Amino acid sequence: MKQSSLFWFFVKATVAGLAAAFVILLLRPDLLGQQQPRPVVEITETAPSTPRPVQNAGPVSYADAVEAAAPAVVNVYTTKVVTERASPLFNDPIFRHFFGDQLAPRQRLENSLGSGVIFDEHGYILTNNHVVEGAAGIEVALRDGRSAEATLVGTDPESDLAVLKIALDKLPSITLGASDQLRVGDVVLAIGNPFGVGQTVTLGIVSATGRDRVGINTYENFIQTDAAINPGNSGGALIDAYGNLVGINTAIFSKSGGSQGIGFAIPMSIAKDVMGQIIETGQVSRGWLGVEGQDITPQLAESFNLQNITGVIVAGIQRTGPAARAGLRPGDIITHINGEVISDGRTLMNRVADIAPGSRIQIKILRSGEAMDVQAEVGQRPPAGDQQSNRG
Repeated sequence: MKQSSLFWFFVKATVAGLAAAFVILLLRPDLLGQQQPRPVVEITETAPSTPRPVQNAGPVSYADAVEAAAPAVVNVYTTKVVTERASPLFNDPIFRHFFGDQLAPRQRLENSLGSGVIFDEHGYILTNNHVVEGAAGIEVALRDGRSAEATLVGTDPESDLAVLKIALDKLPSITLGASDQLRVGDVVLAIGNPFGVGQTVTLGIVSATGRDRVGINTYENFIQTDAAINPGNSGGALIDAYGNLVGINTAIFSKSGGSQGIGFAIPMSIAKDVMGQIIETGQVSRGWLGVEGQDITPQLAESFNLQNITGVIVAGIQRTGPAARAGLRPGDIITHINGEVISDGRTLMNRVADIAPGSRIQIKILRSGEAMDVQAEVGQRPPAGDQQSNRG
């Protein structure tokens, strides 16, 4: 029995040893002195990268663009009659008895300057309203040395544009560009007469488009640029890299009075329409509803449970205005005009202004949480000063 037990013990030990050896050789074949071939990693030399061709690369010089546009940019000199305030002492009868009219209000002439752009051979010039506002006389000087007295065709204070006219032969004119196609980063040049030193060109890029809420004009949709714009540049040309007019330089954002890299120009998409109306009728017609809008702020949305609602709250209505005749009430929320979403009060004012007076529009409102459709006939916007600027 003992011999049989020993026999089976050695059999089991031998089988276990062979199994262990098999596993070790399977996992570590290098123990037998045989190396497994390693994968070959090929390292290739990378050729020096060639620069990518830049799409729409600009020219080395913009002289051709300036030469095409600059002859149509003019200097505008204005003369204004300024009345000096009288001394309060002049109201004293005894004081007037001794000094007579020596301290009475007196008038004096004040000169100022700006720029403008000739649009056609008929002599129409586009400039800023603030350049010619209140002017008793307007003189225009061309780049070729000629000058002429200008007549004021009409103004639009709410967009800060004005149209002049001069009578000279063989006038240069500028080519209009597509301001709607401008992109941030496009090269632009400002041409004008800064500080009266003479015609000057500055270079920059489009810093932003559609800039509003600047607080300059009632209607704002500015091209923002870092091309240097200084006093005297107002009314001058903002051109693209090919010499096409894309905007009218209007204002700067500055704490010092000089250029700090933030200038604003009125895009030609707006200026062209304003100029056309002024030349045709002498004024600009805009649509008007007679409502005062209140933006839906986060605080209002929380207070009145207006979450996820986009629109403008009607805060006030002119009694005889188009909105009142259409049945709108304070507290209504205007969400759409002719199917277009109204996001805030400025959008409401601009959309209504773009509609011709006398046109009928579809207004979608919320009243006490219920959606309603209202038909209204757009009226003629009263002149500036006869209504609050934040009313549509």
